[in-house]
Amino acid sequence: MEKFEKFRKEFPRFFYHGYEKDEDASTLTVTYHFEIEGLSSFAPRWIFPKSADFPELTKENATLETMLFSLGMVELVSYWKITCSPEVIVEAGALNAEQIAWWKNLYFNGQGEFFYTNQIETTVDNFMNIRAIGGKPQGRPVRADWAEGCMIPIGGGKDSAVTLELLKKTGEKRRCYIINPRGATTNTTLVGGFSEEEVIIARRTLDKNMLELNKQGYLNGHTPFSALVAFSATIAAYLQGLRYIALSNESSANESTVLGSTVNHQYSKSFQFEKDFHTYEEKWIGSGTYYFSLLRPLSEFQIARYFARCKAYHPIFRSCNVGSKTDIWCGHCPKCLFVYLILSPFLSGKELEEIFGRNMLEDPDMIPTMEQLIGICEEKPFECVGSRSEINTAITLAIEKMEAAGEPLPALFTYYKTTELYAKYRELGDTYSGYEDRENLLPENFLKLVEQECIG
Repeated sequence: MEKFEKFRKEFPRFFYHGYEKDEDASTLTVTYHFEIEGLSSFAPRWIFPKSADFPELTKENATLETMLFSLGMVELVSYWKITCSPEVIVEAGALNAEQIAWWKNLYFNGQGEFFYTNQIETTVDNFMNIRAIGGKPQGRPVRADWAEGCMIPIGGGKDSAVTLELLKKTGEKRRCYIINPRGATTNTTLVGGFSEEEVIIARRTLDKNMLELNKQGYLNGHTPFSALVAFSATIAAYLQGLRYIALSNESSANESTVLGSTVNHQYSKSFQFEKDFHTYEEKWIGSGTYYFSLLRPLSEFQIARYFARCKAYHPIFRSCNVGSKTDIWCGHCPKCLFVYLILSPFLSGKELEEIFGRNMLEDPDMIPTMEQLIGICEEKPFECVGSRSEINTAITLAIEKMEAAGEPLPALFTYYKTTELYAKYRELGDTYSGYEDRENLLPENFLKLVEQECIG
């Protein structure tokens, strides 16, 4: 809080000056220009592939300009958070009062973890004032009413693999979308049967000045990355003539990370953000694309059950943030343990060890992490993990499976049986196989598919 107040006084103004485009026959490069007055300027960059089928789509197109401007509005928060300047001056484009309120809501809730972990006390009314003084984009509005097919953002974990497999059954044209490819994302598309031409790759480059200021002790922390996925995927789908953007966010993403609060590590994966984005895009952008999450009706439990049958992905999927740069499961972090636990009712101990490289359930040092995941501690880990209830359900069912087979329980499950949670969830049984979250934006044909394949 002391740094927050100090930096806000020293650097009261943040600028979104604008962006510039550069393009050739196959790519569109967008460079954004931000500045913390008196400290540093920043020029992050995005590169999008262009489709040869729509050569004129980037010319004098007010809809595309609005999308590019809006992506900059998401990107800016990664640089604003360095000093949390109280005034944000937007010179790059126009915003009305309703739009400004929308952006402030995204920044405030999307950075709930940032404020919480940095012990910053503020409110949505006073953490930032936005003044938009730019003009409206020039050109004609172009709505992609010709668009068809699905674009699937790929993160490299089990969820996007499930979306790929489900959408195989629709007969829809499918393309994958990856931001800055790595081993797991590329391998997921290969296992899914996609050619190089069927994978849309966007490249995002962070400004080195931000990384240097982070090293110097300026404010740092979580920003709503999935909001970047939403706005950038809309641009990518639009440029490729794709109608649907099918995310892989599940119902469990709605649960707060800190009990009794609205702090949610996964806010920009929540249904609240999905609804808000859908409304904003329809009202203020109007691209003709349709953003939704195919897995929204489901719990992580149901997704894990389906994924357990997708054997081809088991050697290559990765969700571990600690091991993301080297494309491994570290086998010691909360995300690794969560995936291990949620898959444990559906895979054998041998299969799990082959995936993770060790038996995490025999490591007593993981007990404190398990206590966070199951709700003994008020805070879940600040990771993309399932709800407390479904993790408890998965553990209880895995114990039942092992005991029925006469297998000795590993250390973590032996400990779990001593907690009050074991008796509670053993009595409740499997409450998730037939679960369905009715709050979703799935078109009817996609909803029927998910209900048929994953529910019950």
